Parts: sequence; C-alpha cells; structure tokens
Amino acid sequence: MTVRRPAHVLDISSFRRLWMAMSASSLGDWLTLLALTVLAAQVTAANGYQSQAAAVGGVFLAKLLAALLLGPLAGPIGVRLDRRMTMLVADLARLALVASVPLAGSYTWVVAAAFLVECAALFRGAASDTTVPALVPTERLEEATRLGVLVTYGTAPVAALLFTVLTAAGQWMVAGSALAYLVSATLVFTLRGVPRRGGAVATPSVLEGWRAVGADRRARGVRAGLLATVAAGGALVGVSVLAGAVAYGVVVGALGVGVAIGLFFGSRVLTQLSRLRLLGVSVVAVGAALGVIALVGDRSVVVMLTVALGLCAGVAWRVGLDVLRGAFMEPVARVTLLLVAAVVAPAAGLTGGAVLALLAVGGLVMVGGALALRRVDDRKGVSLSEDLLAALRGERYTPGDVEEVPGVFIAFEGGEGSGKTTQSRLLAIWLRDQGYDVVQTREPGSTKIGMRLRAILLDAAEKGLSPRAEALLYAADRAEHVEKVIGPALERGALVITDRYVDSSLAYQGAGRSLDPADVADVNAWATKGLLPRLTVLIDTPPSIGLTRLGGAADRIESEPLDFHERVRKEFRKLAAAAPERYLVVDGTLPLDEISRTVQDRVRDILPDPVPSESEDITGTMPAIRD
Repeated sequence: MTVRRPAHVLDISSFRRLWMAMSASSLGDWLTLLALTVLAAQVTAANGYQSQAAAVGGVFLAKLLAALLLGPLAGPIGVRLDRRMTMLVADLARLALVASVPLAGSYTWVVAAAFLVECAALFRGAASDTTVPALVPTERLEEATRLGVLVTYGTAPVAALLFTVLTAAGQWMVAGSALAYLVSATLVFTLRGVPRRGGAVATPSVLEGWRAVGADRRARGVRAGLLATVAAGGALVGVSVLAGAVAYGVVVGALGVGVAIGLFFGSRVLTQLSRLRLLGVSVVAVGAALGVIALVGDRSVVVMLTVALGLCAGVAWRVGLDVLRGAFMEPVARVTLLLVAAVVAPAAGLTGGAVLALLAVGGLVMVGGALALRRVDDRKGVSLSEDLLAALRGERYTPGDVEEVPGVFIAFEGGEGSGKTTQSRLLAIWLRDQGYDVVQTREPGSTKIGMRLRAILLDAAEKGLSPRAEALLYAADRAEHVEKVIGPALERGALVITDRYVDSSLAYQGAGRSLDPADVADVNAWATKGLLPRLTVLIDTPPSIGLTRLGGAADRIESEPLDFHERVRKEFRKLAAAAPERYLVVDGTLPLDEISRTVQDRVRDILPDPVPSESEDITGTMPAIRD
C-alpha cells in the first residue's frame, strides 16, 4: 500500500488545526499588548504626560520581567506537562485576565495582568512548539517552522487594524483579544493526536538563543544588525502609544505591514547585491528612517516612513534568518523589543516628547548597522556605493582591476549521495553536445598531488586527522586544482564544471567540524586567488536519503554520524540563501531528468556562443567519484 505524501504541510489536518490555533493565539497576544498599553495610558491620564509615559513603560517592563524570569523555565517545565491541556489552560487564563482589566480599572491590575498574560503565553508557546514535531514528518519541519514565523509576525498588522476599529467602542478594545483566545482554546480542545508530554525542548531560552549564534564573527554581526532593527521597532512602538489609541494602532499596523512585505520580498530585493551587504544597508536605512520620523510632524508622512522602516527591517530579517537558519533569534528579539520600549517610553516623558528619544535610538541603530556591515561584509575592497548603484541598475558590480577570464566556471555542491556527481556529468555531456569546450573536474584529487591528498582525506583509517589539518589539506588540493586545471581552462575560454569547490569546505569543515567559517573562507580565498564560480548548483538532498544511496565501504567523511551531515546540509542551504544571485538550489529527491532540465534551463542564461573544441574530462581515468 502506497502512503500519499502531503503536497503541503497544511494538508496534515492535525497540524492545520494547530496552526490555526497558533494564529489565533498570536493575534490575541498582539491585541493584548496594544490594549494593555493604551489602558495604562488612559487610567493614568489625569496625572500628566510623564506619568502616562512611565505607566506605559511599566507595562512593557512587566512583560520583560516575565520573559526573563520564566522564559528559561517554560521549555523544560513544558515538556513535563500535558501539551494539549497546557495550551487550553493558557488560552482560557489569558481570556479571563484580559476580560478582567476593564472591570478593575486599576493601573496596578493592568501591570499584573500584563505579567501574567506573558507568563501564560510562554508556557503556551513552549507547548505548541513541542507539539509541531509530533504532528509533522521530519522532512516537513522546516516548512512548518516558516509557517510558525509567519503567524508570529504576520498577525501584527491584522491585530493593529482590528484594534483601531475596536478602539472606537471604548472599553471594548479588549474584546478582540478575548475572542481570539476563545477561538484558540476551541481549536485546541478539538485537536487530536497530540502526545501528552515528553520530547525535546523546542523553545530556547533567551540565553540559549544568544549563545546559539556561536563564535563566528559574521554570524555575530548578523545578530547585531537584526537586534538593531528590533530596537528601532521597540522605540517606535514605545512612544507611539502616547499619541493616542488610534494613532498607536495605525503606526503599529504600518510597521507590521512593512515588515510583512520585507519578509516576503526580501529574497527578491537587489538580487545582484551581496545578501550580507544588503542586510547591513537595510539596518542603516532603518536607523535613518527612525531619525526622520522623529523630525516629521505630518502624520501621513510618518505612516509612509513607518512602512518604509518596517520594509527595511523585514528585508534585514529575511536575509538574517536565511543566514542564521534558526528560530533562536525570536526570544532574543522579543526581549530586545520589550526592553527598548520599556526604556524609551519613560525617556520620552522625561524629555517632554518623542523627538529626542527617537533621534537617539535612530542614531544608535545607524551606528550599529554600520558596524554590522563592517563585520559581515563579504566583498571587502569593493566600493559599497558602486556595488549598490550597480545593483539598483540590475547589474553585478565588478571592479576595474579584477581580471575577467573568458571561460565560464560552474560548481556542483551537495551532501553525500545527493546526486551532484551524476548531474555534473549529465550537464557536461549536454554542453558537449551543444558544441562547447568542456572541462569536467572534481575535488579532491584532480591533480597528481591532489590524488595523494584525496587518499589521505578520504581514508577511513585516518580517524585522527584534526579539523584544522583537514581544512588545510582541502585548501592545498584546491590551490593546485585552480593553478593547474581550472585557471588554464578558463583562460582559454572553456566551460569548467567541478564536482565540489570552496563551499564544500565551508560546509564540511566550517559547519561539520565546527571551525570558524570566516577562517575557512579566508584560507580558501587565498588558496584560490579569490576565484568564485559563475554559478553554483546545490543538489539539496536530506542526508537520511542521500546516505542510503551510497554503495561500497564508507570513506572517512561518509562514515560520520547523521548529525554531522545535517549540519553540512544546513550550511549549504545557508550559503545559497546568502548569495542567491550565483546559486541554483534543486531538490535532490526529484526525478533525475527533472533535475537535469532545471539545471540546463539555468545554465542557458550564462552560456557564451559555442566554440567547437576538443573537450576534456580529467576524471575519466580516475576512480569513481562519490556523490
């Protein structure tokens, strides 16, 4: 009997119901944040502007304390509790809390309710996060995670719109929150197939999220840039509530719309510009937009600038999440937003308005963006202004002193058993049939010295080889490869197709062996004289599938544990996301001919006119190449 694989993760009925409940819960949380901060300002209005500002800051501070105190405990405790019951109780508890706030009419209860709602949300989030892997197959988890990010941020503009409408009904502004929590509780109550407890802790604490970025200086730069954009958003949210409930809802809605657009279209913005440079430029633009917002008095202009600010922040986050490939930034970002809002709102009260507070945060964000750009810049020595102008024209900027070679360089990358070797051979055959001069090669082992290095690197008996030594040996093979094979072929105008290149070292030694990717990149840049492929084809195959395709005795790399190969795959995907202009990512589980057609369609775009010549296949006399 054949089991039909779902075409989309939402085709899984149990996950679809859980996702709908997550959407309603997230919508309720955004509505509650808006309602409680406005209520705090309203119940303290008689005490003056400074008291209002301090009161709003107190609500953000209460939520921040809950996140810091209970955030590290929610995950470990949550796996010991009944997941479905935890979600249900959290939804009903938040419903009761928000409904009680207008009845109490006390600022003290507003702050207490904010604290308790945040506590319930933390346990509810931990329960839903650990439920997802129990309902979704492993190969669909990444898709499910993206949908989770969508509901976390995508419900913000919807909540702002609903809040603005409900504000006209006075105390009924909390009705939206209560209804959202009721819908979530109803969906959870009817949810079936959820394991009661156990499993891994899916939601990291703030400290774990901070540490998860690791010691890589570029990753730390990306983190700093993303948090700078969150700080700008937190400052804007913190002070806009003081302008009145309707203005608050409009500003938060405009910010949410901008972020949503940026997240969705971020991968298509200035595709000829390095993704890391785009991130840095976007962060600086966020700071500049916040500074202008502080100085502009016209509300319609403020709304447009807020959308632009959100758009730049969304682009930065799309690039950053693609690079970091982890949801661990979410708790850190949440704490950052609450912290900045809790500080900026009272600061606006002390200075008599939002101008100085927003200018200060905007300036700091611009400086942070510039520092992040300096740290993550992957085109050092290339003029940023020229690079940006060329990208705006839809072109890739190449400095005048960089020598252009007449040939075309194509690399195939992928994990063990991905099918990249087969596809590189098929492409070479297809190109030769078109009349092109083709050199098909591989790494390691395409030179006499390379063959000796290959024997060392892949010998299963060489278990004691240190990660640094391994990285240097691969770089040595690559230096010979470029000097003796790739370079001369490109100089004469040939099409060079290599099975593995620099990205394999970044994935296997950088991520697999946990070396600093920047160090690995620097060594290989020196070894190859900075030569990069015109196109890199990544055959993306899950290791659980690829490793089953291998025949014969496993070599030293193939015999590594599954988690090693999972890290390698994630790094390949991260590299592709960071440079989409030179990558083609193909699903390695598709039929062979479908993959070939996809590769051929992409390669056609970079082909010169064919010049018939004698082609080379320097792998022809060598042992079989492993995928």
